[in-house]
Amino acid sequence: MPRRKRQLSRRQWLRMDLHLHTPASDDYQEPDVTYLDIIRQAHALRLDLIAITDHNTVSGYRSMLQEISELELLERRERLRPEEAQRLGEYRHLLAEIVVLPGFEFTATFGFHVLAVFSPDTSVRTIEHVLLDLNVPADQLDSGSMAIGATADVLTAYRSIEEAGGITIAAHANSTNGVAMRGFRFGGQTKIAYTQDSHLHALEVTDLDSRSRRKTAHFFNGSKPEYPRRMHCIQGSDAHRLVQDPKNPKSLGVGDRITEVLLEQASFKALKNLFQSTDFARTRPYRGTRKEVDFVQTAREEGPNIVQDFHERVAQRGGHLYAIICDVCALANTNGGTIYVGVGRNARDNPVGVTNPSRAIETLQVEISRRTTPALICSIDVLATRGKRIVRISVPRGEDPPYAIDDNKIYVRDEADTSSAVRDEIVQLVHRRLHLEHEDGQKNSVSDRPENGKTAEIREREPTLTVDPPRTGVEIVDSQERDGTLYHTMRDLRNGNQVKNVTRTSSRKLWHYAILEREADPELKHEQLTWHGDLGLIKKQKRSGVTRYDLCHRGSEGLRVYYGVSDDGIHGQWKGVVGSDDE
Repeated sequence: MPRRKRQLSRRQWLRMDLHLHTPASDDYQEPDVTYLDIIRQAHALRLDLIAITDHNTVSGYRSMLQEISELELLERRERLRPEEAQRLGEYRHLLAEIVVLPGFEFTATFGFHVLAVFSPDTSVRTIEHVLLDLNVPADQLDSGSMAIGATADVLTAYRSIEEAGGITIAAHANSTNGVAMRGFRFGGQTKIAYTQDSHLHALEVTDLDSRSRRKTAHFFNGSKPEYPRRMHCIQGSDAHRLVQDPKNPKSLGVGDRITEVLLEQASFKALKNLFQSTDFARTRPYRGTRKEVDFVQTAREEGPNIVQDFHERVAQRGGHLYAIICDVCALANTNGGTIYVGVGRNARDNPVGVTNPSRAIETLQVEISRRTTPALICSIDVLATRGKRIVRISVPRGEDPPYAIDDNKIYVRDEADTSSAVRDEIVQLVHRRLHLEHEDGQKNSVSDRPENGKTAEIREREPTLTVDPPRTGVEIVDSQERDGTLYHTMRDLRNGNQVKNVTRTSSRKLWHYAILEREADPELKHEQLTWHGDLGLIKKQKRSGVTRYDLCHRGSEGLRVYYGVSDDGIHGQWKGVVGSDDE
């Protein structure tokens, strides 16, 4: 039976639902539904790609193939009855229109669910071997049950699925049996490992269409200190019936929660390439006749942060082009990210747009290639926002740091700002490169990485606290006076890195602010200071739409002060101090 790989003349938005159950799952609500019924419904909703993902089995997909194979055998022997010929013809027509991908929904240790999606070229036997390797009992391979006893853990499942050539997706990550563990007050390091692992391709979430700043996709957009890897987020119906249950709206049918993806081809390969890329503007929730998602405006509403920034112009005059190239260098040296050219930082301002995007892209490609050392490959394309065309630069996290402009100018990203790297930061970038060389190109899962990106050396330098520090902002850990000038040692709370010999005249905005505050009030007699047990709120201020806090903690090691903490750095007991209830 042919499997469609329709080559498009250009990239187009295609509709997909990668989470469909069939009667092969023992909790399917309509056992009389046929596989042809499911494909008919997908076609009626104009879906381009679907995946059959029954619980811990591939028997549903196998049954569909067997039915088609038996009909084709009867056709070759000229023994087809009219109704069978009609059924085979319908299968052929639909499978020429829709890519049907095989897969399963695996129940890992402790009940977490993982979706595995494979190419139609992958044999059923190969997929069943993956299930067996994940400790699904051989006598339960066809049961389609969620309850199958002790299986493999989540990280083992991720790795096994990817090594078998599949796409690995965390099923309904933000809800029941989801690896994001939303609503749980424990499992911090486990949650980081389960959502940041290098073998995981995407998160399936149930709130992709939400406009809330607390939606799951915003939480995993790369700006959170403990979740630096930005994740592709999709939505799927998790359909256990053909159409939505009128008595229970939460029980969805085929295609009731659709994701649109911008692909050059309706194929497994094109989809996997997208999930392996850093292009996050090619995935969006399907909204039917409602207004399409404006990715640029959504980014502007989030504002500049450690992984994104905005520039209104690309002209060389006025230093605009150089500022963009500096941001490219800084993002490559930090976590990677996105630069939008043609729009300003203020989301309420109208976009300026780029008059000649093709020329702007050519200029950026030439200048980034000419001025950045070592070579850095960035993806540059055009998006539309509010009637204007803008240029988007997707910058990868560099694998050969430190990156420099004009051979000797090294920049790093410090929250929402780009700054010249100081000596200690350059040393840390070199250490990062040496670590990558030591790994010798092998993938390193998050569970094996240092906690929150910190090296063992950094953790040893940090005092043991009953309450962990905030995860953004800076701390002055030491101050010494030499020749009438105070020299400070600053700790970046996002990664634990320390920078020595910083003075009041340092160009780093947050450092400068912290030093002024410390030198003006060294004994912390601030009139606004309020205590919550041993944790204190010194000051709260909002600038350019970003709220920052000065916080303190008194303990056996003495008083520690944290300056310029953003909402992304607030966690645990600090939420009660600042009045935040964000996840």
